Amino acid sequence: MTPSELVKQLFLSFNNQDNEAFIQTAREYIEREKRKKHTIVAKELEKALYQSATVSSAQRRFKQSLPIPRDTEKGFPLLEIPHFEQNFDNLILSSDTKAQLERIIREFKDADILATYNLSYKKKILLCGKPGTGKTFSAQIISSVLNIPLVYIRFDAIISSYLGETAGNLRKVFDFIENGTWIVLFDEFDIIGKNRDDNHEHGEIKRVVNNFLQMLDNFKGDSILFAATNHQNILDSAIWRRFDAVIDYELPDEATRKQLFERYLRSIKRDKKINFSQAAQDSQGLSPADIKMITVEAMKTTIIDARNTLTMDDLERAIEQFIRREKVKYHRQGNE
Repeated sequence: MTPSELVKQLFLSFNNQDNEAFIQTAREYIEREKRKKHTIVAKELEKALYQSATVSSAQRRFKQSLPIPRDTEKGFPLLEIPHFEQNFDNLILSSDTKAQLERIIREFKDADILATYNLSYKKKILLCGKPGTGKTFSAQIISSVLNIPLVYIRFDAIISSYLGETAGNLRKVFDFIENGTWIVLFDEFDIIGKNRDDNHEHGEIKRVVNNFLQMLDNFKGDSILFAATNHQNILDSAIWRRFDAVIDYELPDEATRKQLFERYLRSIKRDKKINFSQAAQDSQGLSPADIKMITVEAMKTTIIDARNTLTMDDLERAIEQFIRREKVKYHRQGNE
């Protein structure tokens, strides 16, 4: 059909409340724009289509008909496409870190404007920091805010016992993410991005790192790629310049810890004497994930004791219990 015929068919299917015909015609129009190399227009139309109320939740999961790539050796899926519904306010981080994430969102939304100046939005972002500081959650938040599915890369499946298969698995992943618009998260990125000068590493692993760097360089898709690591110090030096931005996740300061306690405990009735400032002081050096674990433990204590109100004593005991656990963990690690 000609462009005018496609537009006419869109109106007719909409008026007839024929969702299936509407979606099929809209996809044909988008494909026509892609063939004309109107990449930005096609991407915006695709986003609008899948955000439309006429599209079912299953259809909203972009390109869901594409088969999930699997490891040749064991048949395990190489990635997952989980679904999240979060808003940006749920992200409690330092103002600087949040500002950097907001900038990524704004650049993506204004991609067509940037393109008129021959500029591109940030596509490859490295997230660094200690475990539990919010790196994975940030990718989930951006996926929700932009209403673009998150592709979670399973490195445990990518690293094959037959090392020659690992590069092939990576190729399958990149082939998949280049077909569509995704928020992609390479978690525990240091597994594949470690320093090639490490004398303890097998030569095949070094070749895998080389292949991965080439795939990063050649990536031309419309997605945003996040790579998260807890061990940025072991990353290969060539990795860093492949990324458009590097975001460092620090442990929360006292004011942020107070916010975290308030946020995580808002679902339960609390005693008026609860001192969140004291809890924030007592939890120095802990991550957001640690604080969430503490609040869950305190709420469970309240519930199983058949009480309606969480007390400061519940919270203090949960903090003390967690700190004792951490001391045991670090003591064992120090002796290994």
